[in-house]
Amino acid sequence: MDPHELSLDPAYERYQSERRTHWEQVAERLKTWKGWGGAYQRRLAKIYRYLIPEGQRVLEIGCGAGHLLAALKPAYGVGVDFSAGMLERARSAHPQLHFVQADAHELDVQGPFDVIVLSDLVNDLWDVQTAFDRLKPLCTPATRILVNYYSRLWELPLRAARALGLAAPNLYQNWLTPSDVENLLALANFEPIRTWEEVILPLDIPLLAPFFNRFLVRLWPFNHLALTHFTLARPAPVRRDVPEKPVVSVLVPARNEAGNVPAIFARVPEMGAGTELIFVEGNSTDNTYEAIQQAIAANPQRRSVLLRQPGVGKGDAVRAGFDVAQGDILMILDADLTVPPEDLPRFYEALVAGKGDFINGVRLVYPMEKDAMRFFNFLGNKFFSMVFSWLLGQPVKDTLCGTKVLWKQDYRTIAANRSYFGDFDPFGDFDLLFGAARLNFKIMDLPIRYRERTYGTTNIQRWKHGWLLLRMVSFASRRMKFI
Repeated sequence: MDPHELSLDPAYERYQSERRTHWEQVAERLKTWKGWGGAYQRRLAKIYRYLIPEGQRVLEIGCGAGHLLAALKPAYGVGVDFSAGMLERARSAHPQLHFVQADAHELDVQGPFDVIVLSDLVNDLWDVQTAFDRLKPLCTPATRILVNYYSRLWELPLRAARALGLAAPNLYQNWLTPSDVENLLALANFEPIRTWEEVILPLDIPLLAPFFNRFLVRLWPFNHLALTHFTLARPAPVRRDVPEKPVVSVLVPARNEAGNVPAIFARVPEMGAGTELIFVEGNSTDNTYEAIQQAIAANPQRRSVLLRQPGVGKGDAVRAGFDVAQGDILMILDADLTVPPEDLPRFYEALVAGKGDFINGVRLVYPMEKDAMRFFNFLGNKFFSMVFSWLLGQPVKDTLCGTKVLWKQDYRTIAANRSYFGDFDPFGDFDLLFGAARLNFKIMDLPIRYRERTYGTTNIQRWKHGWLLLRMVSFASRRMKFI
């Protein structure tokens, strides 16, 4: 709804006037009063710091005294609130940030921003859809919207806490479900990425609070007891600010794959403004390196690069190849050709159309050729797809499919933040998946038909690598889930 139309509604004017007066009174009271909400606010700040890397351009709508915004350490931080009293406190406490007095329904702020935060705000708005609509001019295609809002289950406990003077007083609220918020975001042309729950125990009780809020809230059915829901969203898919026809770099890690090299040159299609083939030969015991050299000489029309792998493991090969890639789009194609190169344009089209920020190949949807995957490998992939979907907070049906596609600029962001996880991944798949999820990228699964090998044998050792994956689950749980 247009802000002018809202202002003509007497009920809206009364609603806003009541709340403006209320929050001015709360701001005055906060000069001398502290309730029991400090532990909850500190927990929220820790969660948001995990979700938003330092140095971003961040806008917080309904910023109050600005403490959450300051905790994020933005390169450029703007807080918006309609309470003059709250903003007076914010400017005094955080002079390095910018604060604007405005109504969420009638924003007048200059963007764009990398992240927009609405923390404990939508419960208090007259028209949530209109507030979401106001965000669109402040976004780029890569902007992320983060919203947290109280669970209806906590209506009576919060009311009791306020009646006892333990929590800041509030007026009657919107009690929105996650599906309500996702629907309102969709109506405002935003695409929800994921929704989850946080904070079961909003009091600073040693041992109990960390156990409840870091561990128990991650598990069913205890997550239904949480105080607040979180929803992460992005602008509905639009073409990013990239070349009209981007150049594509296809990375081919190759170890003992000499017999597949000619087919790679013959079958990898030209995409966009051209396709660059980057081979990283990984300490083969056959003549893979020489076969690639010969194929490059026989195909001078193709852009080709050949590297000897500096270390060991596919993850090392992926990093080495991506470091020299010249394309705007980065793809991984396993040299065994069990994922048909002819499918790569589908990945290209999904990425360019904005269907996702990270396109992940999936082998587990369509029936496979008879000997494409051994039975226990299939069961392991099914198991780990469920576990990693839970860890990442997004449905990822196949974590170990070798074909993954993303923009080079996004890969650089993942690489710049790699220190959070460290050099933990010998496969190369999880370094990218974890980094993408950590940076709130939209991961889109793309089903393909998985084929049998026609040359060589698999480099996967099911029991050794299965045990390694279990160790990675434990590692990722500590770094991504139980924060």
